[in-house]
Amino acid sequence: MLEIGQVLHDRYQLQRQLGHNAARQTWLATDLRAIDSENHEVVVKLLAVGGQVQWDDLKLFEREAQVLQQLDHPRIPQYHDYFSIDDKSLWFGLVQEYIPGASLRQLLDEGRRFDEDEVRQIAVNLLHILTYLHELSPTVLHRDIKPSNLMLGEDDYIYLVDFGAVQSKTAAEGATFTVVGTYGYAPMEQFGGRAVPASDLYALGATLIHLVTGTAPADLPQEDLRIQFSHLVSLSPDLVRWLEQLTEPSPNRRFSTADGALEALKIGSTLMPVRGMQQPVHSRVQISRSSQELVIQIPGPKWTSAKTKWTSAKTFWLGALILFMVSTLVQFPFLAVLLMISSPILFWMVLELIHNFSQGYRVIFNRRNFTLEQCSFGFYFGRREGHTSAILDVFQSVTEVRKRGLVVVGTIFIEKEMVTIQTAQHQHSRYSFGMGLLSAIECHWLAQEIKSWLGLK
Repeated sequence: MLEIGQVLHDRYQLQRQLGHNAARQTWLATDLRAIDSENHEVVVKLLAVGGQVQWDDLKLFEREAQVLQQLDHPRIPQYHDYFSIDDKSLWFGLVQEYIPGASLRQLLDEGRRFDEDEVRQIAVNLLHILTYLHELSPTVLHRDIKPSNLMLGEDDYIYLVDFGAVQSKTAAEGATFTVVGTYGYAPMEQFGGRAVPASDLYALGATLIHLVTGTAPADLPQEDLRIQFSHLVSLSPDLVRWLEQLTEPSPNRRFSTADGALEALKIGSTLMPVRGMQQPVHSRVQISRSSQELVIQIPGPKWTSAKTKWTSAKTFWLGALILFMVSTLVQFPFLAVLLMISSPILFWMVLELIHNFSQGYRVIFNRRNFTLEQCSFGFYFGRREGHTSAILDVFQSVTEVRKRGLVVVGTIFIEKEMVTIQTAQHQHSRYSFGMGLLSAIECHWLAQEIKSWLGLK
């Protein structure tokens, strides 16, 4: 029976119990050999072998000690010692650095709620730790991230503690495994013995959802195994989408690395649309997003296509012809009459020249307004604006365009794909862009990207 004041291993004097379950106990102790140093307080974790304790528990306990010896990170308590005591029952002890502070679970139980800035900072701190762990060789998986295992130190940093469920290598196919993790925080693949780095990311996402909602993830509603929390919080759309991607049921739809999740959090985006589609392989559209702005650049026709080569060659010769005609007019005024007669042809040439170099688009969304512009020779014109809050839907559409040509026999129309923004504004309720420059699949993909950023269903 352990009690306050008892000295273990001729060195560690027990001060007070920090926690216990089954045959495990955690104590705050004084290291009598370091009594004169600032770090004389340590945490002693104890496991009694026998009774309710299974050999799997001892295996995990020893693995925790072995892994902690190899870790060197300022936000992970340092390993100090590992020992055994035979005092009627066999005790194994693990000694670690003591971190003054409180666990996030303690703060939640006291009624503390975390705002968006606090949650972002906690996420950044944890992702730095997970990046370190996951990039070790072999990879180290914590497998039990939850509020009770996250300490808010007196220095205001977040510390990751309790590596009792740690895994330091991938489970072999067909090998037996010990089920570890906490229901609500651990993803399904972990309970099947197939934990991967994305499993720790799921647990992090579930933990952050607990912090912002005040409700454990196991007690929140689910739909298709996805945690439903957005209706309970007041967070920016990009953070909601980021948390949704962290907690995707399928590990293939989560961020694959902690570093990738961290980068996405910093720029305020997800690496792929949540439950959406990826950018078509040959698309040249460029997208830049942050929490406050979405910018879409659609370049003009590519020179490599035969049609574009012919159009560009035709435009070049039209331009040359216009220059020749103007220079002729300056040198031979008597040809003015001839030019006046041919002015419709000249006018068509000018229009064709402008048209062939005015096909790029730039579309900018922010939280208040959106802007559509065409691009020609590096200049932007044809600016159209609308209110972001008035957007009802974004979708792929098709329009019929009269075929251009010098001589038109009858009326010929061709269909061109475009993206359309439907708004609730009384005037100019529809805004379209990308006409003739985007394929159907590009239009569909862009519409989903815009709706995802806007938070539209």
